[in-house]
Amino acid sequence: MPVSILPSFLLYCYITAITPGPANLCSLSTALRYGRTVALRQWRGLATGFFIDSMAAVLISRLLGDVLGPYVQYLSWIGAAYILYLAWHMLRSAGTAPEEDTRRPGFRTGLLVNLTNVKVILFCFTALSSFVLPYTRSLWWLLGAGLFLELTGPACNLVWLFAGAQLKNLFAKHQKTVDIVMAVSLALCAVSLVIPH
Repeated sequence: MPVSILPSFLLYCYITAITPGPANLCSLSTALRYGRTVALRQWRGLATGFFIDSMAAVLISRLLGDVLGPYVQYLSWIGAAYILYLAWHMLRSAGTAPEEDTRRPGFRTGLLVNLTNVKVILFCFTALSSFVLPYTRSLWWLLGAGLFLELTGPACNLVWLFAGAQLKNLFAKHQKTVDIVMAVSLALCAVSLVIPH
């Protein structure tokens, strides 16, 4: 990758990673509802899922190139279905005190969010196909870029998580409204994955 496109690459990574998406909204929602400790357990799953997604993107980009490109759209439907499930779960527990909610999110929830998170999958494929593959097909460059991507997404998830942890007490008395807004936000993410822009 030429040094001249490095600023564009970094800007793309930051903007894509920090904007609201399923993983960031789940981090915020979990921190608002359960606090930092539970949210960090879920974050470890998010980070692991992001790592798997980015390394899969590296391998698929390197080995299969454009052959699998048309099939990525089907991942959108799988991801949208899972995100809608998360939104439904959030609505179902809206207004329930966190200590009464027996289905606390954890590592597995975070892992599943990012394994089905089409935003992350497309983010990785787009970064590799736009900023690396036009200049080199070297596995080492692809791995380096894939590992850098692994740093950006989970780091931005932490920003949302810590914001939620700081706002937890402020929103505690409006828990039902916050849960409904977060569920609707997740549902909008799901819809945006499958409806063409």
